[in-house]
Order: sequence, then C-alpha cells, then structure tokens
Amino acid sequence: MGKRSRILAFFLLIIFIGSAMGATTQNILKNINLGLDLQGGFEVLYEVTPLNGKEGQKVDKETLKSTADALERRINVLGVSEPNIQIEGEDRIRVQLAGVKDQNKAREILSTEANLTFRDVNDRVMMDGGDLEENGAKQSFDSQNKPSISITLKDGDQFGKVTKEIRDMAPDNQLIIWLDFEEGKDSYKEERMKPNPKFLSNPNVDQILNQKNVEITGTFTIEEAQQLASLLNAGSLPVHLTETYSTSVGAKFGEQALNQTILAGIVGVAAIFLFMLFYYRLPGMVAIVTLSIYIYLILLIFDWMNGVLTLPGIAALILGVGMAVDANIITYERIKEEIKVGRKIKAAFEAGSKGSLSTILDANLTTLLAAIVLFAYGTSSVKGFATMLILSILASFITAVYATRLFLGLLVNSGLFNNKLWLFGVKKEEVHQLSEGLDPIDLKTKFDRFDFVKHRKKYFTASAILIGIGIVVVIAFRLNLGIDFASGTRVEILSDSRLTTEQVKTGLAKANIVTDDIVISGDNGEIGVARFKDVLNKEEISNLKSQLREEFGSEPNIGTVSPTIGKELAKNAMIALVIAAIGIIIYVTVRFEAKMAIAAILALLHDAFFVIAVFSITRLEVDITFIAAILTIVGYSINDTIVTFDRMRENMEKKKRLRTSEEIKDIVNSSLRQTLGRSVNTVLTVVITVIALLIFGSNSIWNFSFALLIGLISGTYSSVFLAAQLWYGWKNKELKKKGTIKTYKEKKVYSDEPQV
Repeated sequence: MGKRSRILAFFLLIIFIGSAMGATTQNILKNINLGLDLQGGFEVLYEVTPLNGKEGQKVDKETLKSTADALERRINVLGVSEPNIQIEGEDRIRVQLAGVKDQNKAREILSTEANLTFRDVNDRVMMDGGDLEENGAKQSFDSQNKPSISITLKDGDQFGKVTKEIRDMAPDNQLIIWLDFEEGKDSYKEERMKPNPKFLSNPNVDQILNQKNVEITGTFTIEEAQQLASLLNAGSLPVHLTETYSTSVGAKFGEQALNQTILAGIVGVAAIFLFMLFYYRLPGMVAIVTLSIYIYLILLIFDWMNGVLTLPGIAALILGVGMAVDANIITYERIKEEIKVGRKIKAAFEAGSKGSLSTILDANLTTLLAAIVLFAYGTSSVKGFATMLILSILASFITAVYATRLFLGLLVNSGLFNNKLWLFGVKKEEVHQLSEGLDPIDLKTKFDRFDFVKHRKKYFTASAILIGIGIVVVIAFRLNLGIDFASGTRVEILSDSRLTTEQVKTGLAKANIVTDDIVISGDNGEIGVARFKDVLNKEEISNLKSQLREEFGSEPNIGTVSPTIGKELAKNAMIALVIAAIGIIIYVTVRFEAKMAIAAILALLHDAFFVIAVFSITRLEVDITFIAAILTIVGYSINDTIVTFDRMRENMEKKKRLRTSEEIKDIVNSSLRQTLGRSVNTVLTVVITVIALLIFGSNSIWNFSFALLIGLISGTYSSVFLAAQLWYGWKNKELKKKGTIKTYKEKKVYSDEPQV
C-alpha cells in the first residue's frame, strides 16, 4: 500500500465510522433506559415471608418467581414501561419503577391486596376474587351517573346458582359484597396488619342472574373506584411482603441530576481531548478519534444489553474516558522513548506498541477485578456503576490498543511524518544516534536529580504520622454514616429558592417529623437534606411527600433502610474490600513477585485509609457510593504502581544478578524517573474528569467524586514515594541474607537448576 493510499484509507475509515456514529447515535440515546435517579421513580426491597395460616409454606425459588410474576401484573396496571424486578438471595425481591408518576399509588398497589367476596347474611363466602376474569374489573358509572365498579366473572352460570341460593333465603335474600384489604408490613418494626374489610353494597336478590357482567355500586369517588378496580385486577399475592429498604426520587431531582452530569461529562471529555491534542499532537489526534469511538461503543453495547443508565453509571462512563486514555498515554510515551534512542518513526511505533501491551494489560486487569467485586457485592445503583465500569475497561482496551494501532499505523506507515518529530512531541536535540546502542531505559529524564530512595525514611515517617493522626481522628469523630449503614430515613428537598434549616425543620414538623440533622447544600442553597433514625412506613412516606410537595413545590427524595439491611451492606462492603485486596495480591504475585504484591497492597490500604480519615474529619456522609469510590481507588490507583513495577522488571532483566544495595537502589530510582511523567499524565486525565464531576455534576454524587479525588492524589503519592521504596527495603534484606539475588532473566535463562 502506497503513501497516498494509506492516508486515503485513514480518512475513509474516519468518514465511514463517523457517518455510522452520526446516523445511529440519536436512536441509541433514545433507546437507552434511564434509571429512577435520572427520571424520578422509586425502588423498594421486599423481604418475602409465608402467609399467615399457611402451615408448611416455604419460600423457595418457585415461590419467589410466582411472587415476582404477581408483582409484574400489578405494575402492568400502573402502565409503567420497563419495570425492573429482581430476585435477590433466598427471600428478597427488589422492584424498581423509573418514571412512575404517582409513586404513592404505585406503592399501594404493589403490596396491598383487595379480595372481593360475595357473601350471604350469615357471612358465608359464596364467591371471591378468584372467580373474576383476568383484568375483569374497571371503573364505570351506574344508572344515576355515580362512580361504580364493573366486573366480569369467569362463569355466569355459577353466579346464577349463587343468586338462586340467595333468592331462596327470603326474607334474608341479601347479597353482601365486601372488599377485604390486607397490607404487607411497611417496615421491620410493624406487625402484619389484619384484613381490613370494606363494605361495598347489599342488594336484594329477587331473581336468578345467569350473567357474567356485574355492576357494584356504592359511595365511591372516581379515584376510589379506579383504585379498587386496579387492586382487583392485580390479584392476590402468594406471600407476605415486608419493606426493608426503599428510595424514591422526585422527577425534578432526576431531571436536574441528568442535565448537570451530562454537562460535567462534556466539560471533562473536552478538557481531555484538548490535553491529548496539545501534549501528544498527532498521536493525540488519533486518541481523540479512538476515545470518540470508545464512548459510542459503550453506549451501543449498553443499548444492546437493554441496560438501565443510572447517575453512578454516567459517572463511570465519564471516569472511563479518563481511564481509557491511560493506555494511549502509556503507548505514546513508549513511542517517544523509542524515537529518542534514534529509531525511525515506523520502528519506534512498532517497538513502542509492543512494549506497552503488557503494562496496559496489567493496569486494566487490576481495575477490572475491583469492578467485578463491586458488581458482585453492590446494591442496584452500585451495580449500575460497576456494569458501566466493566464495559468501559473492556471497550477501552479494544479501542486504545487495536483501534489506536490501526489508525496511528496508517499515518506512520504512510511515511509522510518520518522527519516531523515535533508531531510526536519530541525535540530534535533529544534524539540520540542509533549507533550509540542506547536502550529506552537508559535515557536521561527531567527527574534525574531526584533520589527517591535516599529520602524513603522521610516518606515513611510522613505517612506514619498521617496514618496516626487519621486513626486518632477516626476513633474520636468516627464516620458520619449515612442511612445505608446506620439505618433510618433520609429526606432530600429541592426548592426553587434558597432554603434555611428552619424552613426545612418547619416543613418536616408539619408531617410530625422532628430532627436536628439537617444540612443545606446545592450551588444556591436550594437543597435541604434531613436524616432521622426512624424507618418510615409507606403511609408516613406518602404523607411526608404530600406535605413537602405542597410546602416546597417539588417531589422530595425519600430513602429508608432497615437495621438488617444496613448491617448487611456494611458486611458486604468489608467482604468486597478483602476480596479485591486478595485478588490483587494474587495477580501481582503471579505477574511480578510476592514482595511487589505486598508493597502494592500496603500502598492501596494507605490510600483507602487516607480517604476514610478525610471523610471522618470533614464529616461528609458515608453512603454506599463511598464504598464504590474506595473500590475504584483500590482498582485504579495501583495502575501507576504496576507501571513502575513493570519498568523495574525490565531494568532488572538487563542484569543477571543483583549483587549490591546500590544496584537495587539504581533500579528503583531509574524506574521511577522513567515512569513519573506518564504516571502524572495518566492520573491527570482521570483527575480532570473527577474535577468536572465535582464542579458541574449532580450534588447526589459529590461525595463520591470527592472521595475519588482524594484517593487519586493519595494513590499518586503512594505509587511514587512508598510502594517501590518498600520493595527496596525488603530486597535489601534479602540481599544481605543471600549475598546475591537472581533477576527475572536469571531465573528464566541462567538458572542452575536442571532444565527439562
């Protein structure tokens, strides 16, 4: 393929892919389902228990499935599109209804049963709700134009037999029609409510009625008749349902969160594009192309999966752009190094692409491990974040490795840029002659005057002091646990004007809620957040919603968590952190060595604890998204450590054995100097997206974003000043004990052990 044909192929590919993306993006965005935190709605977690009076009934998989089916039928009555019903564990069902307009009515229909009964004057049941046709009830009007309920029976002959029997009981020939209401427990502290019968009517029966259509009259309003018809159509539930966790989001909150987070994404991504273009030039332009493809690919796959996009999911997508560019930076820095040792552009591209692959793989796999653990142990919103994070990692690997090589390869192999080193961010005076026999790891760096090992005890002392202060702070102040871990109720109010603590307190008092735990936030003080220990039931939530909507003009967000769920969330968070740490230890041990793995984990624990200490002293609320932030930090902040360790391995492979402390020191120092520039750049791109989320994003994920920012800063510090230095100390002890240390190359090639 000639020079012109390669350039032509590059532009044709760009035009083709760009056209395909432009033609389909709008439809993809339309098809993606928005979560309840982006369009309003509610989520409830039910604990499933056997019905009273049903001895020997077990809650097994079949029971849970039939209950989920019954709940879906009830949701269909509401006309909600894309409901999400999930069976969790052995006795729980989670229901998410995004976009539902009347949340109070939805909660009522989900857990309230209305069983229609036809009885004689002796209270003997003659027919019940099981004799109705499916969806056989509807609101209608009687002959006097009053609201009534029209029902369709399965068997008109059976109704004829019942009316004949009632007629023959004259003078007590009344057909008594009742509705028995039975509601599930609303919270952990309430006993199940006994059936609450509602008398409907008692018509005299003077003739046999062989008919399927029956009209029930009474003193109904239109709304009452409609709701009764809906409850009848919903059918019975095979079990008891107890609310253990719930959250509801007002539509106005959802709309604001969506707009703010999209703005944050646009600002963050644009800043990364500009950084890549100015710093890496021609390869930076290719990175912009591949990152655009990456974003499109994520949305396309999410659409194919019929996934539900949540607020944390958008945050993960934005963060993913910052993470995805890491692979480009690692590759481009390797190419620059190859150019500096005297290789031609084409040879430098091939060597740099090949040399960066293992580092990119290692860095991505550690983050992927943390994301998988998040998905396994997270709640619904965290699962949304983890799903998007997993997709981001996989898609970034495809685009940053394969798409970048394809596009940049076409440009490099065209030969048009052979002498234009400035387009690759390299100055002519930085380039050596190939005849000098220099290796990229022999290059001088701008950090050569820094001795990272010499001052290691100062770094260790500084970290020890900070950790000591952190321990005192955490013991003294503890963490400001949100309801996810402490149980209780959280109310978030959105007003059109600035709020005061007194206004919020007064509004809550009108609904008989008293609390001093009120925080005012938002850019203009328009958001009020109140917390209290009581777990509200659905009647109390309904009353509170109505009161606050009337008081402040918009639907509030209300979340409740029972103590049982709070304990489980805390337990699962600890399990997730332990599993992620063990997984990283195993992986780094296999890829490198045990001493590097332990050093990496200690650095990660340092980062995670530092975030915890900052949250303790600032009194920021710790909720379930905080755990997502910690696990993201655990998975991502090790990237720079991996890059450094990978370069240390390369430097060691140049030697057969390590014989002196100075040689070990030189390996650590030279590796840190050679990788520091790319470490700063890779963290910087993610920090850009996090700062965009902090400044422009939704208030709902501010704490999450702040935790990430602190973790990223701490992670950069530990990668540069702690992890490699810890390894140096342990390696020195090994040297004193053994006299010499085999390097990786020595172990593979020069081993004295018999080879098979």
